[in-house]
Amino acid sequence: MRISEFRNDRARQRFLAAYEQTLAELWPGPRTAIDLPTSFGATRVYRTGQQDGAPVVLLPGSGGNALMWHGYVELLARHRPVLAVDTVGEPGASVQSAPIADGRDGAAWLDEVLTGLDATDAHLVGCSYGGWLALCHEIHHPGRTASLTLLDPAGFSGFGPRFYAWLIAGALASAAPRPLRPGLARLIGNSAILETRLMGLMRASTGFRRALPVPPVFSDQDLDRLRVPALFLLGARSAMHDSHAVAERLGRLVPAARVAVVPGAGHALTSDRPDVVADHLLEAIGA
Repeated sequence: MRISEFRNDRARQRFLAAYEQTLAELWPGPRTAIDLPTSFGATRVYRTGQQDGAPVVLLPGSGGNALMWHGYVELLARHRPVLAVDTVGEPGASVQSAPIADGRDGAAWLDEVLTGLDATDAHLVGCSYGGWLALCHEIHHPGRTASLTLLDPAGFSGFGPRFYAWLIAGALASAAPRPLRPGLARLIGNSAILETRLMGLMRASTGFRRALPVPPVFSDQDLDRLRVPALFLLGARSAMHDSHAVAERLGRLVPAARVAVVPGAGHALTSDRPDVVADHLLEAIGA
């Protein structure tokens, strides 16, 4: 099986230069970089915030890294230790060394990261692919975390033409002249394209070859195994799935979970409705 890696050293150096510059521009306040060895590769984690208490662990979506959370770090850091992860296999400062074949492997990687950080009773926050990883971890390693907050997580539908069209439209819109982007963002339902620096970093990652598994749909038996307090935030306009159908399924199978469909938000929930996401995050971590 393949692993995620840069096409060549030139592509890697180009990305890392853009990554460090973007990190210096966007990250609020001090941070400590931690490189953890795991069975799947060295994993970069940025630590900030309080010294004591159950930490908040932030997992980005597909194609992203710790920087996707830059707008939330300062708020969360006032209340708890914050650990923002560059998922191994995604373009960031982590370096994959062994294949991740499925959700069980993804869960094993995340468990090694949490163990290496001594992050007991962590509050896991995952967006899209990161939400899928967080759910896989709870299914395969139950009882290791304090709570899950899942922002439009993958794993509740197949990836159909609508989602891929949304991705392509977002890529094209992000390259449009800046004055046109707000209108295009509203049209396609993707405010992430207005994150100019992050879009620049994404363009710098074009030499990265991603080789992570496509999330399958969680079975009823999988969801029945969820015991930890869980909050699902779903974008009403999500291009990934029918959010109301997902909410109905979760309400039926995981009655203890809290589920909210956020009006006016799509799959790019963290940038579409940052006010709503911030309020729910603070409530979920007990701040």
